[in-house]
Amino acid sequence: MKRIALLPLALALTAALAACGQKESGSNAAAGSSIQGKAAPAGTTWAQQIVATPEGGFRMGNPDAPVKLIEFGSYTCPHCRDFTEESHEGIERDYVNSGKVSFEYRNFVRDPIDIAVSLLARCGGPEAFFPLSLQFFLNQEEMIKRVQSAGEGGYQSAMSAAPNERFVKLAELAGLIDYAKQRGLPEDKARQCLADPKAAEALATGVERSTAQYEITGTPTIIMNESKLENVATWQALKDRLKEAGL
Repeated sequence: MKRIALLPLALALTAALAACGQKESGSNAAAGSSIQGKAAPAGTTWAQQIVATPEGGFRMGNPDAPVKLIEFGSYTCPHCRDFTEESHEGIERDYVNSGKVSFEYRNFVRDPIDIAVSLLARCGGPEAFFPLSLQFFLNQEEMIKRVQSAGEGGYQSAMSAAPNERFVKLAELAGLIDYAKQRGLPEDKARQCLADPKAAEALATGVERSTAQYEITGTPTIIMNESKLENVATWQALKDRLKEAGL
């Protein structure tokens, strides 16, 4: 069983920042001026086609899209919040719905608070994931304020609980269960997802695997057709790169 570190409160709230928004290195994706899309199934849009992936992410769009984007992000990273706020409408409207681009989000957890949010965002399944994910990013500052207001004692009490209680208590501390309930996730289901140690361990394992595969050093990190993009941590930078790729 993978051991999840019991970080002090101050460290937990700043751990993501230390690697949030750093510049990534890597190869450029192949450019092309004749990228072709295709129509979504009748009566739907490609942005409505959302599935869980074997790698642990959630993907929207044409599974055979010639351009495949992956974002590795953290719910406690302000740069990831900004990227999501600025990009979510454009990614769906201008790229995914064309059938030319698929977009997958993979949780790259940096701290216990991030794990708690990720468990809740994933709890509603593929259809609810992207709307919940956006809402949790919009709540980032309030969430952190609530944890800070509880102090070190409250945080350590939550983190010292048994593995099947730890993230329930941390989510309660951050006001996340009520927040998710107000957005359509039943409370009993939220608590069940938070009480699953194996799901939390899978998130931690995913970070190790993704770091080894893509040499990720910061969030958000964007992968295009299996190449990590260099210095692409903003929506404008990604749009520029997609234009270079012929989109």
